[in-house]
Amino acid sequence: MLLIGLTGGIATGKSTVANKLRDLGIVIIDADVIAREVVEPGKPAWKKIKAEFGEEILLPNGELNRPLLGEVVFSEPDKRRKLNSITHPQIYKEIFWKCLKMLISGHQYVILDLPLLFESGKMVKYVSKVIVVTCDENQQLERLMMRNNFTRNEAENRISAQLSLQEKCQMADFVIDNSGDINQTHKQVHQVVSQLNQSYGHWKLRGILLGATLTFCGLVTWSLIFLSQWLTKNG
Repeated sequence: MLLIGLTGGIATGKSTVANKLRDLGIVIIDADVIAREVVEPGKPAWKKIKAEFGEEILLPNGELNRPLLGEVVFSEPDKRRKLNSITHPQIYKEIFWKCLKMLISGHQYVILDLPLLFESGKMVKYVSKVIVVTCDENQQLERLMMRNNFTRNEAENRISAQLSLQEKCQMADFVIDNSGDINQTHKQVHQVVSQLNQSYGHWKLRGILLGATLTFCGLVTWSLIFLSQWLTKNG
């Protein structure tokens, strides 16, 4: 099974692309969804965040006050790195188990929706291809301000915390430009899916996995035979 990374800049329209991929029957493992799950009240990451940042970043019901926490970590890089060191191991653990489940189910590939794929760098070596969603930079800024009700300064801080769109596009295997209307975006998604469906790289990986499994089973069988003979001789 191939792992395909889906990333892009904040407010470039990655969710639009991900939704279209789902409509086409593609399995999406969304890191943002997992990130919300691992910090639910009482979970290990939640406890560490509370201890590190204090109870003032919690809502009355115990959930994280995300806007407040966002203000803290985006204004102080050291605290952002600390937050990532708490949440990322838990997120990657969940991603691993979900990928394993899809592998066993026989999927040709799954798409990992990873907003910070390049920034974190931890998953880059595991993905076979990368899809980057981009748009005009001025458009990105305006969308973010409108979507999150940010001031220009707040929006610029969020954008500058990530790699530039140009850098991400240079590292991509597929680029989807979401600057135009949604039909143009959907057309590009169809083209990418068509190319992914023609890939047979997953068979190589399955062959390696099958070979490793057969080797392991052979070693276990040989060990049992040897043990049985030894017990017969010395029993």
